[in-house]
Amino acid sequence: MPYVNKPRPYKKEYEQQKARGEHERRMERQRGRRSIDKTGVDANGNGRADKREGKDVAHVKALDKGGLNKNGLRIESASKNRSFRRDSQNNLVSETSKRERKK
Repeated sequence: MPYVNKPRPYKKEYEQQKARGEHERRMERQRGRRSIDKTGVDANGNGRADKREGKDVAHVKALDKGGLNKNGLRIESASKNRSFRRDSQNNLVSETSKRERKK
């Protein structure tokens, strides 16, 4: 078990994330989610747009491939949005899912 005898170094982990560029990519995804929540209808008042309940925000051009929120967003199910091939560093390899390749 990690960190049994000492506290977890959250500050160090955060600095490492920023150095790897993970922080900026995470913030870009968060800005996309917030823009959809801002424009969508929220009937139950939980802070999420109703059309996004249980779904993911997908980018028309993936952020890993150089896309931006300006290029367009769409709502997709989690299974459809997360089914792309990735390399060992979790970077997107192909924007065509296994399901689409079989067709």
